[in-house]
Amino acid sequence: MRRIGIIGLGLLGGAVASRLLRGGLEVAGHDVRPEAVDALRAQGLRPAASVAEAAAGADAVITVLPTLESVEAVWLGPGGLVETAPRQARLLQMSTISQALTLRLAGAAAARGLAFLDTPMSGTSGMVARGDCTIFAGGAAADVEACRPAFDAIAKKTLHIGPVGAATLAKLATNMLVGLHTAALAEALVLGAKGGLAPAALVEIFRESAAGSRMVEVRGPLMAERRFAPQMKLELFLKDFKLMLEEGQHLGVALPLTSLTHQLCTATVAAGRGGEDLAALITTLERLAGLDA
Repeated sequence: MRRIGIIGLGLLGGAVASRLLRGGLEVAGHDVRPEAVDALRAQGLRPAASVAEAAAGADAVITVLPTLESVEAVWLGPGGLVETAPRQARLLQMSTISQALTLRLAGAAAARGLAFLDTPMSGTSGMVARGDCTIFAGGAAADVEACRPAFDAIAKKTLHIGPVGAATLAKLATNMLVGLHTAALAEALVLGAKGGLAPAALVEIFRESAAGSRMVEVRGPLMAERRFAPQMKLELFLKDFKLMLEEGQHLGVALPLTSLTHQLCTATVAAGRGGEDLAALITTLERLAGLDA
């Protein structure tokens, strides 16, 4: 596997493309924003003017898109991936979407004789850029193995979860913990700050205690240093919370902590911070505590 097409070059997609290029693979990329493509030209990305051009001659085509609507349009719309992808290409869907849409995309691909893999990633854009992420793969084991060169270039680990749809559910459950851990971290930091403890010192305390977690490592410094440049935009994580709650309703599972964290994120987005990192939800808790955000 040498030639990869990638559609969607935002925070995550750009990091994925960069990892593939660094891994020595040939990458053609398409994004509706020319500046996103231009940012990767110097690394060797070949610009593609359309979905079809990105897919032409590819061994695998990856999509990393921000919304369910954009995923559906790129895969199933006129001139979309299912319509134009070459038969030999394996199609990889890396966005966080619903199980229902995942299964619909897989069905549409199968109807054209195309191999489909459900391959969401766990990790912020910064973690992906460092190769410090995990890919969850759902689909045929043979297709997962065929894509190992691409997966190994992107991630430190690829886990074959099961059939198509299984990886999507695993990603939603994982993002649920990411969101809840982030909210709990913010709440603990606000409690400490209101009592006079320095946030940076408290982050170090958490790291060296039973409270340590990946979110303490990744988002603790962002909160302590007021650095909210997006690694995962809050407005996009809000979409993920909606998917989690819908899946909970579908499966008959109560998700009270997820529901509350969804409301905190909604309030933070409403305050104008939707384009900032998920870490910015601490500002809502600070306002509730009477602290200056």
